[in-house]
Amino acid sequence: MNKTTAFLGLGIMGGSMAANLARHGFEVKGWNRTPGRQSALRAAQSGVELKETAADAVAGAQVVFICLTDVQDIEQALFGERAIAKAIDKGALVVDMSTTGPACARDLSTKLNALGLRFLDAPVSGGDVGAREGTLTIMVGGAEDDFNQCRPWFEAMGKNIRYCGHSGAGQAVKLCNQILCAVNMVAICEAFHLAESLDIDPKLVVEVCGTGAAGSWALSNLGPRILRGDLGPGFKIKDMLKDLRLVGEALSNGTTKDILPGTTLAAEKFVTARDCDGTNGGDQGTQAMISAYR
Repeated sequence: MNKTTAFLGLGIMGGSMAANLARHGFEVKGWNRTPGRQSALRAAQSGVELKETAADAVAGAQVVFICLTDVQDIEQALFGERAIAKAIDKGALVVDMSTTGPACARDLSTKLNALGLRFLDAPVSGGDVGAREGTLTIMVGGAEDDFNQCRPWFEAMGKNIRYCGHSGAGQAVKLCNQILCAVNMVAICEAFHLAESLDIDPKLVVEVCGTGAAGSWALSNLGPRILRGDLGPGFKIKDMLKDLRLVGEALSNGTTKDILPGTTLAAEKFVTARDCDGTNGGDQGTQAMISAYR
């Protein structure tokens, strides 16, 4: 397989991931729905060739990465007005690195296979820092042969790359990951709230608790952002709420309320934090949940 690559979606995550591919010697043609976005321009500075249309980006590509927001965005891009799927060379490998849930992954696999294309679902974890530094965790579902062929691309973007099984398995593991992230943020915010209530500098929660059994990636990376008042997005509240919606959709009864009460609580706190800042609240980072405790 040659290294000709397309990357659709050059936002906070996708822009950095595409840039890392280019820095590792892959020939990358990129496209973003919003022209002129800073993350796309930074990707271009790293060697990504920006294209005006998605069809131009995928022309001749042997691997097509997609990093968009939600299920409808993926489906619209591939099969809607743009019908990108029909512009991709037969036999090419399409890799969805968005978080769209296992049902969507299985549906995409079926539809793309019918067009003579191969498919992997490969959602990621690690936030904007992991995307920039190439240390993402990548959870992959699909045919193992396709996973093995795509490993060099994954290794340019991530550090912990894991084949999870059949189509949709990567998405299933990602939803488990999002539960852990969401509920952990509740714990971090409540620990900070308790520290302040007891007249203790919350910095000690990061510096002391973070070195013991209570330590976590979020406490070490997002905790300091909370302390310095940085609520900017590495991963947006609205995107986490979308992911928690997908968790509910993946359950047989379609709700987390009774089966996953911790997840339900986390979603409620994210909604409260989102609404604290009006219409812009959803664009804040998940660490902005702290607003729900103040």
